Amino acid sequence: MNGWLLAAGITASGVAATHIAAGHRDVVRPLLSCGLADEPQRVLHAVWHMVSADLVLSAAALVYLALADHTPATAPMAWFVAAHFLAYTAAFLAVTLSVGWPKPLLRLPQWILLLPVAALTAAGAGW
Repeated sequence: MNGWLLAAGITASGVAATHIAAGHRDVVRPLLSCGLADEPQRVLHAVWHMVSADLVLSAAALVYLALADHTPATAPMAWFVAAHFLAYTAAFLAVTLSVGWPKPLLRLPQWILLLPVAALTAAGAGW
């Protein structure tokens, strides 16, 4: 068993649960009740669901990789998931820092949840 990947999978599961619960309350409900045109509103709603599925599947993959016997595919798949979460982190940081808000790192704190998954996964991949 790979403890780093298990920790990453458990953390990613928490990220997915937070995204689904808090995101529905703080993002989806306001999105669906705003005056945005129907097509962009529904596209953004679908994207939110796509990210939900992505986070759940990534968490499941990490737990599977942690519990499965080490195979030649484990490290490349773990590096892929680490890069994936690092890209999500970078996207949130880029958007947050480009707005010019005071205390920007706390306005969109999602990166704080995403970065540990990337780091734990990289550690489990043999960083």
